[in-house]
Amino acid sequence: MIVTLVMALTADGKIGKDPDHFPDWTGKEDKKLFAAISKKAGAVIMGSKTFDTFGKPLPHRKNIILTRNRDRKSKWPNLHYTDKDPETILKELEAEGYSEVVLAGGAWVNTLFAQANLIDNIIVTISPKIFGTGLSLFTEAVYMDLELKSMDRIGQNLVCLKYEVKK
Repeated sequence: MIVTLVMALTADGKIGKDPDHFPDWTGKEDKKLFAAISKKAGAVIMGSKTFDTFGKPLPHRKNIILTRNRDRKSKWPNLHYTDKDPETILKELEAEGYSEVVLAGGAWVNTLFAQANLIDNIIVTISPKIFGTGLSLFTEAVYMDLELKSMDRIGQNLVCLKYEVKK
């Protein structure tokens, strides 16, 4: 199972102003890139706060939402709430025939997968914004060696960096 973390960052390295910040600041090119990558994978994992900023599942993908609230129930067939650990989630996805999954944040979910050494690739788009303060890519200290695979300009003002996590 290939796990790819896909996130938009400001030029000062923030993924949002706060946990409720709607991700409308990234631009249409970033949204198109995320849609293409996540649709190719077929499955997306995110935390409940990240999901709640959208309010509905991403279409044409299986949406797995990590939550500690066992009372949350889905009204959509492509949305599944879970409190399972990252390894179990990935094993279940593999058993369903998935070979790739996109990790779409937030910082707490990113940290869970990073601490379990389950992230294979990181794709970040750098947006021409500065928040000064806000949420980082991870909530706790993590350490990964990365190898830059590509660096592309997307549209007028975005840069996309694709890394492989060296294990």
